[in-house]
Amino acid sequence: MADFSEWVGRSVTRPDSLTQRLMDEYRAALSPFLFDVEEHVAPPGLHFGLAPATPEADETGRDGAELKGVFLPPIPLSRRMWAGGFIETLRPLRQGARVIRTSVISAIQMKRGSSGELCIISIDHEIADFDGTAIRERQDLVFREPPAGAVPAPGPDQDLRTEWHVEASPLLLFRFSAFTFNGHRIHYDLGYAAEEGYPGLLVHGPLQAALMLNLAADKLGYVPQRFEYRCLAPLYGGARFGVGWDTGALRVLRSDGVTTAEGRVLARGTG
Repeated sequence: MADFSEWVGRSVTRPDSLTQRLMDEYRAALSPFLFDVEEHVAPPGLHFGLAPATPEADETGRDGAELKGVFLPPIPLSRRMWAGGFIETLRPLRQGARVIRTSVISAIQMKRGSSGELCIISIDHEIADFDGTAIRERQDLVFREPPAGAVPAPGPDQDLRTEWHVEASPLLLFRFSAFTFNGHRIHYDLGYAAEEGYPGLLVHGPLQAALMLNLAADKLGYVPQRFEYRCLAPLYGGARFGVGWDTGALRVLRSDGVTTAEGRVLARGTG
């Protein structure tokens, strides 16, 4: 495969405003699973909807996402997945703030796994308002070849002993896609998901991260300054899933008990 190292360092800057509408959309999508903050303070995870990429229709691929070769390198691997990330909250954003989001490709790793070739792209984001940087984030994306066969369907439902039980309804997936301007068809087009070999629509990685971050804040009584997470298995729409907490460790459980994402609160000053 080609060497895409020259794409490391590529950056894009986008402005946005933290409007009442964005606040209302985020709360409507994830309520009641949000940390209780002051009325005009952004709940944890709202930054996922700030200053997203807004490609025109002819700048998107068959999967509905922005074409590779625009900001991300033209990797010849069709399957796109959210692998995990790291969120550092320096201070809360407030309604009415005008923000600048700067995104930089910080690393590109080519690997070969049991399922074939993989490309892991890390993107560093910095969200700043008039008072300076408020949030730093790393997002890890994985691109790989399609699997040889269909992805196994979930097993029988289990009793999920978690603090939160969330209904992964089509409405939730649509609203989160709309809030983040995420055009990836895997989250709303059941026919496309079936073509990709999945037994259902996929729940967004950042949606799972936002829920874990809000549960952590709810348990701690404050938004943790540093939080990291990774996605482990597909989470499908159409069924309930659990979000659990265990002394700083968090996880998302599929209806069959499989852990689809896990996160942890990091002590201040640690990486």
